[in-house]
Amino acid sequence: MATEKLDIMQTIKDGVRYGLKNFFPLILMIILYFVTVWIPYLNVGTTIGLYKAVIGIGRGETIDPTSIFAKENFRNLSGFFLLLGLLYIGTMVAFLFMFIPGIVMGIAWGFAIYFFLDKKVSPLKSLQLSYDSTYGNKWRIFAVEFLMSLAICIVCGLLGAIPKAGVVLAVLAAIVCSAICVAIDGVMYNFFSKKADAIIAERHHHHGRCCHGEDPVAEAAETVEEAVEEIVDTVEDVLDDVKTEA
Repeated sequence: MATEKLDIMQTIKDGVRYGLKNFFPLILMIILYFVTVWIPYLNVGTTIGLYKAVIGIGRGETIDPTSIFAKENFRNLSGFFLLLGLLYIGTMVAFLFMFIPGIVMGIAWGFAIYFFLDKKVSPLKSLQLSYDSTYGNKWRIFAVEFLMSLAICIVCGLLGAIPKAGVVLAVLAAIVCSAICVAIDGVMYNFFSKKADAIIAERHHHHGRCCHGEDPVAEAAETVEEAVEEIVDTVEDVLDDVKTEA
């Protein structure tokens, strides 16, 4: 089956359109995030809330700036931290192999957090799902991000060169561009989310067929994953207990 390709220019156009559509809620959300990001523990929930906002934008949902403070953002923190650990360690190891593999894996795993929060899958599955769904599109993702970064640098550089008011204009432009970048990430996630749904459905079908026979490899992999999930649940219970005591 041919891999469906991400349309670079259409993705940017849709991102700009969605970003402008949700401009004021996005700006307010970003401001609230940066104002509170220095507060311990709260910054974890606001970061997760920001990821969820990206998912919502990709689906065309209306953004609520205060949703980054929702209590539900603090659920399954152990899984979230475990995923970040796996993501960062894996990427660092990949960078040891002459830099390029690190960039490739960074792009391949770039949507893992979104899948973890949206699809309710384990940290390991979210990494694999991100890798599989972005297959054949990694350079296109890189192109979208590169073009946006280049555009931001040019706009902010030109505005910053204006005497007296340049710095203020550059900062304002950076804020506007950050809102658009969030929307573009949402558009890309929506594209790969649909591919991920197809992958999940295919795996469930394959797993259903395997269940009728003996598959030692699949059973071993499932056992390991269940063990990891038990560890995650245990850590999460400990965190909940600490929070309750506090």
